[in-house]
Amino acid sequence: MEKIVSLCEKMGVAADECIPYGFDKAKIDLKVLKRLQDKKDGKLILVTAINPTPAGEGKTTVSIGLTQGLKQIGKHPILALREPSLGPVFGLKGGATGGGKSIVVPSDDINLHFTGDLHAITAANNLLAALIDNHMFQGNELGIETVTWKRCMDMNDRNLREIETPQRKDGFIITAASEIMAILALSTDLMDLKNRINRILIGYNNEGKPLFVSDLGGADALVWLLKDALNPNLVQTIDGVPTFVHAGPFANIAHGCNSIVATKLALKLGDYTVTEAGFGADLGMEKFLDIKMPHLGKQVDAIVIVTTLRALKSHGGAEKFSEPNLEAMKQGLPLLAKHLDNIKRIGLPCVIAVNHYDNDVQDEVDYMMLWAKENGHHIALCDGFSKGGEGMVDLANIVVEIAEHPSSYHPIYLKDDEPKLKIEKIAKDIYGAKEVVFTKKAQAQLETYALLGWNLPVCMAKTPLSITGDASVHGLPEPFTLQISEIRPSLGAGFLVALTKGIMVMPGLNKSPRALHIEIDASGNVKDKE
Repeated sequence: MEKIVSLCEKMGVAADECIPYGFDKAKIDLKVLKRLQDKKDGKLILVTAINPTPAGEGKTTVSIGLTQGLKQIGKHPILALREPSLGPVFGLKGGATGGGKSIVVPSDDINLHFTGDLHAITAANNLLAALIDNHMFQGNELGIETVTWKRCMDMNDRNLREIETPQRKDGFIITAASEIMAILALSTDLMDLKNRINRILIGYNNEGKPLFVSDLGGADALVWLLKDALNPNLVQTIDGVPTFVHAGPFANIAHGCNSIVATKLALKLGDYTVTEAGFGADLGMEKFLDIKMPHLGKQVDAIVIVTTLRALKSHGGAEKFSEPNLEAMKQGLPLLAKHLDNIKRIGLPCVIAVNHYDNDVQDEVDYMMLWAKENGHHIALCDGFSKGGEGMVDLANIVVEIAEHPSSYHPIYLKDDEPKLKIEKIAKDIYGAKEVVFTKKAQAQLETYALLGWNLPVCMAKTPLSITGDASVHGLPEPFTLQISEIRPSLGAGFLVALTKGIMVMPGLNKSPRALHIEIDASGNVKDKE
């Protein structure tokens, strides 16, 4: 591993722009962006996926491996990833730094406390909650009647979804779903961060008038907590590819992309920026294109869609999707085809990345490769886990080729479309729903927001396990109805969150969480128990 200050120097980051956190990680001062503002951006590669199984399909591993492959063929890539949340780390999925020979280091630091960003976000979120409650306790000059702001913590704990304090009924969400997290990911500098925090809706007064942080005060204190967290974190892959790991909004209940400033830095400092958007293309990719990309000032040049044979078999109805089952795999292919058709209609070049497992059956691999070629799709078999960059050269070469193709990108919905129409376009065009049903609560909220002039992009909160709103529905379903239960405004982030039926913003732990299977030795080395 190269010392982080040396890596900064090789990237073109000056000594006074690099803020080391030890020998292996650093924060990068945002003044780099001002210095490089006139430099041409590199190519932007977005990595997405098919709807995953609960353990994920290795999208992060493929993203890391792709940058390693690009380095192998003589390019200068930079990787831009989200920060892991402690919820998945100790829950079902584990960490988010890749695997095998395609990993980002120092993995343990990144997965746990890292540079303290998530702790700062949690503190800022809860300081605002405390300020609201204190204002009500001290006389309630604003006449606060209904509080919409929730507390948060970076852990899965279903028992905190609803709580009652002496002051009021309250609840917790996971930090990755906090609006503060989304705001940090979308802010371009400290003043933008402050302005966004001032726009946060905290609740309504006794006349039904919306109240904001700007009415309450305290935005500067929250920014003070977040001022260091706004600087992107720099680490590296095990073979020295520069990697920004910054901001971590979930993609099922938030917008699922790393920070604007980290991606902008990568675009200025490298010739290829590889970034991922959480979960499947129906969630992360859609949100990247509709929510994040307008802030970047840069269009995506190519999309990589990750799949595994086991995911296809799962969506094809196989209960034991790690076992050979060619017929189930065939039955799962229409879902992948749907995602590919969506990308084609959006107008962006795309390649399928098959994340290869050692126990994959060769007949199934051969069928997958033939299916793609017969249907005119670019495809690459990816062995980043077992071979690092050497196993990703095919994908890297295809990405370089298709990123040069002119695109005919057009957005999924228009900026001036009403929120209801935006939701319907996403549900029908991306998910394949035949209709969208809004509860009375959601319909009333839309009507209220229209009167207030809150016509914003839409962030869909939906299960990642199905292209529908029902996690139990696998594959490409028959025409279905999507139910929208609630619309929550995230005015600081600049979008409306549409919750589908049954979605939770505070996840719970699974029956046998990873926290119960971790073993640590006297030197602090961690492994899963046998």
